[in-house]
Amino acid sequence: MRDSIYPQVRFNKKAVENIMMQRNWFKSFVLSLALVVLSPMTGVNIAVVGVQAAQAQTIARISVDGNSRVDDATLKTYLTLQVGDVATSSRIQASIASLNATSLFNNVSIRFSGGTLRVVVSENTVVASVLFEGNLRFSDDSLIAMVNLASRGTYTDARLAGDIATIKSAYDSAGYTGVNVTSRTENVADGRKRIVFVINEGDRAGIAAINFTGNNVFGEGALKDVILSKESHILSWLFKDDELIQEKLDVDKERIRFYYINRGYPDARVLSAVSEFDAERNAYFVSFTISEGEYYQFGDIGIETSIPGLDTEQLKANVITYSGQAYSYSDLQKSVENLAYRATGQGFSFADVRPRLDRDVLNKVFNLTYLVDEGARVYIERINIIGNTRTRDFVVRRELEFAEGDPFNRSMITRGKSAIEALGFFSSVGVTTSAGSAPDKVVLNVAVIEKSTGSYGATAGYSSADGILGEISLTETNFLGRGQYLKVSVGASPNGQTYDLSFTEPRFMGLKISAGIDIYKRITTETPGTFYGSDTTGGQLRFGVPLTDELSVTLLVGGESRTYSDTNPAAGDTSSNIVVDGQTLNKAFVGYSLLYNTVDDPVVPTSGFIATFEQKYVGWDHNYISTEAKARYFIPIIRDSGIVASVRGQAGIVTDLSGTGVRATETYFRGPRLVRGFAALGMGPHAANGEALGSTMFAGISAELEFPIPVLPESYGIRGAIWADYGYLSSASIAVPVATTSGDTQQGRASIGASLIWNSPFGALRGDFAHVLQKDTGDSTQMFQFTISTLL
Repeated sequence: MRDSIYPQVRFNKKAVENIMMQRNWFKSFVLSLALVVLSPMTGVNIAVVGVQAAQAQTIARISVDGNSRVDDATLKTYLTLQVGDVATSSRIQASIASLNATSLFNNVSIRFSGGTLRVVVSENTVVASVLFEGNLRFSDDSLIAMVNLASRGTYTDARLAGDIATIKSAYDSAGYTGVNVTSRTENVADGRKRIVFVINEGDRAGIAAINFTGNNVFGEGALKDVILSKESHILSWLFKDDELIQEKLDVDKERIRFYYINRGYPDARVLSAVSEFDAERNAYFVSFTISEGEYYQFGDIGIETSIPGLDTEQLKANVITYSGQAYSYSDLQKSVENLAYRATGQGFSFADVRPRLDRDVLNKVFNLTYLVDEGARVYIERINIIGNTRTRDFVVRRELEFAEGDPFNRSMITRGKSAIEALGFFSSVGVTTSAGSAPDKVVLNVAVIEKSTGSYGATAGYSSADGILGEISLTETNFLGRGQYLKVSVGASPNGQTYDLSFTEPRFMGLKISAGIDIYKRITTETPGTFYGSDTTGGQLRFGVPLTDELSVTLLVGGESRTYSDTNPAAGDTSSNIVVDGQTLNKAFVGYSLLYNTVDDPVVPTSGFIATFEQKYVGWDHNYISTEAKARYFIPIIRDSGIVASVRGQAGIVTDLSGTGVRATETYFRGPRLVRGFAALGMGPHAANGEALGSTMFAGISAELEFPIPVLPESYGIRGAIWADYGYLSSASIAVPVATTSGDTQQGRASIGASLIWNSPFGALRGDFAHVLQKDTGDSTQMFQFTISTLL
């Protein structure tokens, strides 16, 4: 039985194998035939017969369909396949991706058949223009910079949606949480579209309140003045300073921390800055949580050095941290910088200064030792200036007190960075280092961001002395990118016109000497108050030289020609007593002025001293020397209260060298500049017809107390002041004998008053309310005066 079965099994197995081989061959034949037939339809040829198949895949020509604005030649440049290339699926897909990346087309297809690469496209709509409706918070120019449709020039739904989201985000950051942005499209010629963004800004969400927790030492008022974020107030619609911006809150945290560590609290931290939105009030509430830490003072102060020959006694004068003074991080860093800089001045270019602080927890003091040691001998291999698209390289380099090949000194680099920032040409200045070509070499990279340095416009104002004033001016502080100053202005008032041209080269002949020229023309008309008019043309050359960090000198030389007119005296008045109609007086002068300035802030000073001393010899039709001196000292009354006291003194004398007296036109007419509360020409000797005759000598002293106004936010820039003035005026000149009938019996004048001072966008302006305590019977007073506020 078993022998009869096995042969049958072997026979069946072999037959099955034959049948399977036939079927596999048939499947392979059908599959190969299908690939050959279908490959042209898929754009891919299959190499079946070697060289002949490769030749069948070679591109003989390229055809383009569907394009109307983009020409064939331009479109073909975007393809990764060209005539003569072998068409493969991967390269065809790469060409499709390349065309899509141009954003010129919304649909692309590519097929290969019979040696022809067929490209069929559908072009995107071109954006003719982008407009905005309903936008008040952001200008059209600001919004244009935000949207891609304007910059890319072609329309897609995705791009439109992205631009709407970008606009909403900008408004949200500005506090407009309820903004709604929609769009509409308008067809224009040639199939293009105009895109209109319709913006409903809604109500802007400001900051309703800013609260502080954990501040036991400093009150909320002091801390609110420190931070950039401000509560909503009556002028928030103008200043927009109550916008809640997270980046601003992060900066505020650091400003609060530095406020503490510079006032005796080195361990102070701002634990959090949290904002909460109140939908009912459409406003934010901001809360800062502060950990103040313990109060510390500086204890013993010393200087140690390991550098032979370094005079530490000379360095002590540059230390601004003192025993018993509240710990201050900024004073500590400034002392380190000063010491390193002065050590460099003694010839030790590699001097490195490190502060060593020993904390005495029991007595709450830091004993401080400045360690002055020899630093690593590293040299500056190269200085790269980056980002100065307009400003010339040499303008930046000349502010650095070192060059390629000089020793690397961090204090010098810090001072150089501050000097570049002080130019006012850049919104940002960053200094970094990178490795040089050797271990002892370093590359210095100075990266700057340019900002606008030119301004032009028409301004209007009011002066108690001259009435309504107007000026059209063009000012450029970085002329032609060379750091030069240029100003051209034309002014007008009811009493005349002014024309000015001023140019300054800050580095004359590459030296630390400024050179400038001023040319002017002044035309004043005759009025009952002035008795005569004049037409003056003049100019001067000036050279400024810094003597120290605080002291500078300016040398002056120039001339002037003035022609007087006295043709239309007011009814009931006589002609001028001191000039003759048509009279021309010429002058040539040479002089100098000294400026000493240690004021901490030129806009709102709280401490420091500023003084000027000027002498000038005037010849030609005159022969005299004028000498003037002014000084003012600022001192804070209560720390961090904003209350600042100041004392100002001024004096001047005209010394006649001719023996016949100084002409009255060259004497002093001080008025409210000496004692507030008097009219411009209302103080001093007067003739019988009321004409002011001037004085050959004056002196005055003023005391002022300036303070913030509690009910007004600091962001308003409005402060108050109370003051008292006392002045002295001498008798009139004797060059042209004129009888003095008034203003000469009382040589002392005094007044008291109060002022409002506004640090406006146009400069510091002040209104003075005065009450005169002492005057001459012939003086003219003025209760209110509106002037420009100056330091001196």
